[in-house]
Amino acid sequence: MKLIKNARLYTMTSEEISGGMVVFDNKIIYAGAALDAYANMEFDEIIDAQNQIVMPGMVDAHTHLGMFEDALGFEGDDGNEDSDPITPQLRAIDGINPFDRGFEDARRAGVTAVVTGPGSANPVGGQFAAVKTAGICIDDMIIKSPCAMKMALGENPKVVYKERDEAPFTRMGTMSLIRELLFKAQNYKRETDAYNANSEENEKPEFDIKLDAMLPVLNREIPVKIHAHRADDICSAIRLGKEFDIDVTLEHCSDGDRIAPILEREALPINLGPTLGDRSKPELKNLSFDTYRNLSDRGLKIAIITDHPEITEDNLPLCAALAVKHGMNEYKALEAITITAAQNCRIDDRVGSLEKGKDADIVIMTDLPTRFDSKCVKVFIDGKEIQSLYKLH
Repeated sequence: MKLIKNARLYTMTSEEISGGMVVFDNKIIYAGAALDAYANMEFDEIIDAQNQIVMPGMVDAHTHLGMFEDALGFEGDDGNEDSDPITPQLRAIDGINPFDRGFEDARRAGVTAVVTGPGSANPVGGQFAAVKTAGICIDDMIIKSPCAMKMALGENPKVVYKERDEAPFTRMGTMSLIRELLFKAQNYKRETDAYNANSEENEKPEFDIKLDAMLPVLNREIPVKIHAHRADDICSAIRLGKEFDIDVTLEHCSDGDRIAPILEREALPINLGPTLGDRSKPELKNLSFDTYRNLSDRGLKIAIITDHPEITEDNLPLCAALAVKHGMNEYKALEAITITAAQNCRIDDRVGSLEKGKDADIVIMTDLPTRFDSKCVKVFIDGKEIQSLYKLH
């Protein structure tokens, strides 16, 4: 059992606790104000935070970490299987390389959990996974897999398949392919449910790997992460969720300001970004850090994302700092890279805050990560100090 004491503690269940403490092994045992009950207890290690920030490890709600690898080119390019526009059966865990340099960059910055998966070449790209940023085998790093199904609207699938001279060429074509899959999956689910309810009277449907992969979506066990930058694509994503009664999170949402009243009415989780890069394509012409303030001020659940490698993982805190510079409430920005990010991805039972029973993913920083001069001092993942494991000096 370990102790961190003398902390400016941010549990993300309350604002700063001065002189706070955290007791942990691989899980959080206690996080809060200093308690006399622990004063004379023996610990395997005592870390004096020296009045520095102690907070949960940061969470990036939308990345492609380990799938478009650093400095490798095609050999490390495993994020888009653009040989077929409909690929729900693909699993991120089969494409993630834990030795990608991006994982080390993430740890150095205090990012301890990421949600990573296929890119946006396909209308249906496959299954995202939530993983820790420390480990040498992906199977030992998984928080939840699958944690979401990836779909993409708008410019990206149009461009990819236009170059292949293959459907979809239009937004109508993209939506029709997605809807066809969902209709087929609904029928497959009905037949599967009927067989499971009464195997004597109902025939077992022939196994279909694509339709089977959609069952967690239709059962509302995982959300659909829908890539949508432009306002009309965001509205199409909302419509799709209603039509098929599936959970939807809005990914990127660059035009969010233009339809802010719609987003406020629908109140869907929004994973906003990447915003630090250039306006490299037509969909990004309204890209602005002001969107973070404008949408969060409406009470929407905003997570700040990097979309790594679009913005490299170590710059997640910088994105939060820039959002604050453009008027986003600082505590909301901190939530956007911790607890709100975890909630939007349905992994807040494990990460995103320092609460009893949650994973001991803890960072010590010189100041809040929403401030430009903040530096990460120590990183613990599942209670282990990562510097000692990975020599991050």
